[in-house]
Amino acid sequence: MGLLDGKQLLVTGLLTDSSIAFHVARMAQDQGAQVVLTSFGRAMKITQTISRRLPQPAPVVELDVQDSAHLDSLAARLGEHVDGLDGVLHSIGFAPQGAFDFMNATWEDVASAVHISAYSLKALAVATLPLLRPGAGIVGLTFDATFAWPVYDWMGVAKAAFEATSRYCARDLGPKAVRCNLVAAGPIRTTAAKSIPGFEAFEQVWDTRAPLGWDVSDAEPAARACVALMSDWFPATTGEIVHVDGGVHAMGQ
Repeated sequence: MGLLDGKQLLVTGLLTDSSIAFHVARMAQDQGAQVVLTSFGRAMKITQTISRRLPQPAPVVELDVQDSAHLDSLAARLGEHVDGLDGVLHSIGFAPQGAFDFMNATWEDVASAVHISAYSLKALAVATLPLLRPGAGIVGLTFDATFAWPVYDWMGVAKAAFEATSRYCARDLGPKAVRCNLVAAGPIRTTAAKSIPGFEAFEQVWDTRAPLGWDVSDAEPAARACVALMSDWFPATTGEIVHVDGGVHAMGQ
């Protein structure tokens, strides 16, 4: 019997087979879940191709979280593949290159980062709410926003907003029996990470600071936490941030 037997999940942000989202989708299927993916624009074909590397190829629904028409119609379009949702993975984040220069970033760059990387959690929750069953779990991926990290700049601010958004979602969705939690993963060498200038700075020091050690090429530990949080094993946990970072968050300098 799998951890997610009979569950139906939505997984966003799957672009490569090295992504945390891919490993979540793979593990979820291995644990008995039916999975639907999202993508949009030119990335749709890439996601459709990568989906065939899963244990069972998953349908891909178009979703641009900045497009209100996509959000308004999401539940109906998902309804062509599932009759409800037991879990949603929010694995969406983006900031223009200008946002990685804190003092010189424009409001346009910052607004884009906050819209896509923070506000989208609330937007996705609202869009999927008609399908969310009692006990469903929304899980988002963050990078610990309690610190001012080198090179992360306005993306770090967006992640702080993302973490606050998760707490408010937990507050407002709790009475509907829907949970909202985050996984704060250590640095993983994904497509998104490679777009951050100077990301190598994280890679070089994380393993030395992590009491459990850290492998930047292994997305599986973070994916396991996401799968667990979408399962029935955390029925009374919401508004939480689970750190999957080898223990770095708990260490002093």
